[in-house]
Amino acid sequence: MSRLSLLPNKAEAAKRRRSPARVEELAVLPVFYKLKGRRVVLAGSSDAAAWKGELLAAAGAEVHIYGENLDEAFETVMARQGARFVHHARPWAADCFEGAVIAIADAETEGEAQAFYCAALAAGVAVNVIDKPAFCQFQFGSIVNRSPTVVSISTDGAAPIFGQAIRRRIETLLPPVIQDWAKLAQSLRATVNKYLPMGPLRRRFWERFVDTAFAGGPADRAEAALLDFIHDSEAESGVGRVTLVGAGPGDAELLTLKAVRALQAADVILFDDLVSDDVLELARREAKRMLVGKRGGRDSCKQDDINATMLTLASAGKRVVRLKSGDPSVFGRAGEEITFLEKHGIAVDIIPGITSASAMAAQLGVSLTHRDTAQSVRFVTGHSREGKLPDTLNWAAVADPATTTIFYMGGRTAKQITQRLMSEGMSAATPVSICSNISRSDGAMWHGTLASLPTGIAEIGYSDPVLIGVGHVFENVWASVDSDRISDPTPPSMASTGEPMTAVG
Repeated sequence: MSRLSLLPNKAEAAKRRRSPARVEELAVLPVFYKLKGRRVVLAGSSDAAAWKGELLAAAGAEVHIYGENLDEAFETVMARQGARFVHHARPWAADCFEGAVIAIADAETEGEAQAFYCAALAAGVAVNVIDKPAFCQFQFGSIVNRSPTVVSISTDGAAPIFGQAIRRRIETLLPPVIQDWAKLAQSLRATVNKYLPMGPLRRRFWERFVDTAFAGGPADRAEAALLDFIHDSEAESGVGRVTLVGAGPGDAELLTLKAVRALQAADVILFDDLVSDDVLELARREAKRMLVGKRGGRDSCKQDDINATMLTLASAGKRVVRLKSGDPSVFGRAGEEITFLEKHGIAVDIIPGITSASAMAAQLGVSLTHRDTAQSVRFVTGHSREGKLPDTLNWAAVADPATTTIFYMGGRTAKQITQRLMSEGMSAATPVSICSNISRSDGAMWHGTLASLPTGIAEIGYSDPVLIGVGHVFENVWASVDSDRISDPTPPSMASTGEPMTAVG
């Protein structure tokens, strides 16, 4: 039993995040149906019918064509795959459905389409009438063919052109060499099942396989190394590992590809309260999810409990992802967790994420190190272990006017930040920007001066995570922010005096 507990007022939301629906509602069921040697009926003589016949024959079906004068397109198709076609030079009739598993027709009229549809239904055969959705029990999607890897895209008949556009995008992501890798996977499957038991070791092999495949290069040159990996894995101790993954500031599109692969490979995910649902949606559905949120000024999970939970899970052979908001190495307590786990013999990997300061700069359209105004950038915590400003900060250095300073977790210490910086000689007119919920749809921003910083924090509020940016790079932030993302924008003259800017996205 885990010692981690959930906050009562967060229990329902946490339950939903830990146990998402494995499959959301589907317009259609995606099914890959084996047709090799099976009888299918194709009624029609047109070019459209010929294309469906070619597709069915490519899948190994025995295609029975019913039609008298076949389109010229059939000649080309039957020349390539003639052995799989049987031509009946007559119209379709009720007896043609016997023994068939699929029936397809190219009907000119609604009446002919309905007759074919009803006859197929009566015979218990799945039916599709080309370009007549009302008489279709199934649909043909746009396909990306890297057989034995086949990708099919459906828009439920709503927008075939859109489906084709998606297919073209996927085509660029799956080079033809993927076909060779899929064939290699088929040939290795029996060996993998023989030597690696179902569970973490077997999944680890396939993760290695996937990483090798997408790294590029021919499949045949990698086969020996993959076989060695299988036999080396037999001798592994069964101890798991922990991967610290940066979830970024919230927008799932800011995740790295490596972070997504880690989420897809995890057995258990321990995630922070600030990690967005969109990021969690990219995780493997079978992975257990545990909320281990720590929020300033609120009841939170203790770090010792989180450490103990990671150790217990990894010692049991689990692949644990510790999913942290932002970057694990920037105010993410990664150092404490790495030291603890390595002390107990648990291997730790780190996958960096986009830290919130970088997302803030992108959102405001500024450079944190603009060479005309800032020769360095400093990330400072506004919240120590004791819940106040750290006593060890060199405030004279922090007040350097040629430095951009970003305060993390400084919402409740904003007044003290202003007092300390001004006491070290920083001008009260120094530009300041505040951003909350950076990169998220409910984000907000405020721009003003150092003197008005406490007012800005009061307007932004304390319930959401904020970043405070101090420095001359924020001087022209109004000109940098995309006006399309600002609702009811305040004129620049008002912004300079400390008025809020509320932004969406």
